[in-house]
Amino acid sequence: MKKRILRYVKHITVTILVLAISAILFGLYHGASLHYSDHPSRMNLDKEGPYVFYENDSTLSVNYLRGNKNEGFYTSTKKYAMQSEILGSCYFPLEDSSFDFTINTTIETPQVVYNDDYPIVAISDIESGYKTFRDFLIAQNVIDQNLDWTFGKGHLVLVGDFVDRGFSTTQVLWFVYKLEQEAKKHGGLVHFIIGNQELKNMQAKFGAASQKYLAVSAILDKQQNDLYSQASFLGKWLASKNAIEKINGHIFVHGGIHPEVAELGLSLEEINQISKDHYYKAYFPKPQKTPVETITSTRKGISWYRGYFRGNISQEEIDVQLKTFNAKSVVVGHTVQSRVTALFEGKVIGIDVKHPKDYSKSWPHTESEGLYIKNHTMYRLLHDGTKEML
Repeated sequence: MKKRILRYVKHITVTILVLAISAILFGLYHGASLHYSDHPSRMNLDKEGPYVFYENDSTLSVNYLRGNKNEGFYTSTKKYAMQSEILGSCYFPLEDSSFDFTINTTIETPQVVYNDDYPIVAISDIESGYKTFRDFLIAQNVIDQNLDWTFGKGHLVLVGDFVDRGFSTTQVLWFVYKLEQEAKKHGGLVHFIIGNQELKNMQAKFGAASQKYLAVSAILDKQQNDLYSQASFLGKWLASKNAIEKINGHIFVHGGIHPEVAELGLSLEEINQISKDHYYKAYFPKPQKTPVETITSTRKGISWYRGYFRGNISQEEIDVQLKTFNAKSVVVGHTVQSRVTALFEGKVIGIDVKHPKDYSKSWPHTESEGLYIKNHTMYRLLHDGTKEML
């Protein structure tokens, strides 16, 4: 009897272990991770900023947060005439460091199509990871240790979702802004492609935003949706960005191009303009089927589509859409891959990987990756600066 009980317990134990290991392997395969630690400085609000708002047509207010939970918080505010040279500084509490930049109140609208022979570095879905993003660019020689641009006339393409799910949204956005200024000095370009998380912030959907930014808005005596509204400098700057671009024959878009979008007969410029016109309009399905409905849809829309990775599209449909837009490939983020991946005969490149978090530790540890394109050849960029041909 005792042996039978022991044998039964043994079988149950082995079964539980097999099921547990299978569940872990299944989770790891699908990108799951165990989050086990957070750095205490993640909610440090002292020196947070700047938060810049339009007071009227001629005045900007530049605001920094000061204080702590024990002694209380307040806002340090200065007002500037619209055409002033405004020096800004952004503090990163994890390292007790900061970077400086100049705010130019003239916001330029980028082109949609670019043609030249300069190299491209692309990365997506940084999700509020300032340190991760910065260190990756240093490793790839896009910038140096002083955060100065070293990529010459190259294109740095940011394929959406640089906000949310982290504690460095403000740092990331101002860092992108600084990079734009640095690149221009050398003839280079930074392309910030709007992703669905940027859209959520513009449309006041903060389900993926850190509670830190609810606190920030409260201290500023504003609502959270004010942080990226058209009355904020960063909001107006984000609204100027494109949702889709073609650079040297390669289309960059956060989600992808659904076959129905390609069938609309619209140019990339027209598709982009429809998307931009609806940045601040929350999407809900309408009964009628229109180009606007298709392009802004949270299933088929260019900032949301996931069909490339779900077996919902054929090679023939990929070939047709690339021919329609006279493109060589489409590069997307949005859908997590285990590594930068080329699909559909190398015509669809997925570059969304699980990047390390600035303030959080998880198991298994992950490393950043990106894409490098030069002389019509594509390479997988690894976190240490090495390249592997795709």
